[in-house]
Amino acid sequence: MTHIESGVGHVRVEVTAGSSEEARALADAAVDARLAACAQISGPITSVYRWEGSIHADEEWRIVFKTADDRLAELTALLVDRHSYEVPEIVAVPVEGGNPEYLAWVTESTRPRP
Repeated sequence: MTHIESGVGHVRVEVTAGSSEEARALADAAVDARLAACAQISGPITSVYRWEGSIHADEEWRIVFKTADDRLAELTALLVDRHSYEVPEIVAVPVEGGNPEYLAWVTESTRPRP
């Protein structure tokens, strides 16, 4: 994982939600709490998956959060707490590099309020 001068790494966190309203509420909550610098919502998408022994296909919205890796546990806890799904998809992928100024902004935007 690439670290910038702050020593903080970065992750992209992918989440799905069952409606655009829920996706927006999760995005707003995470950014407001400074647990993500930004969240991008796309959809609808179709997800095909096995749940409780049956194959399902549902319309969902994808949210991609950009955050510092030291905020991942708190972001995950917030998402689990506020998500309508029993077992929400929350998958973090390390950022291996990128624009140093952008990554610095992600770090700055995810620092706890004083």
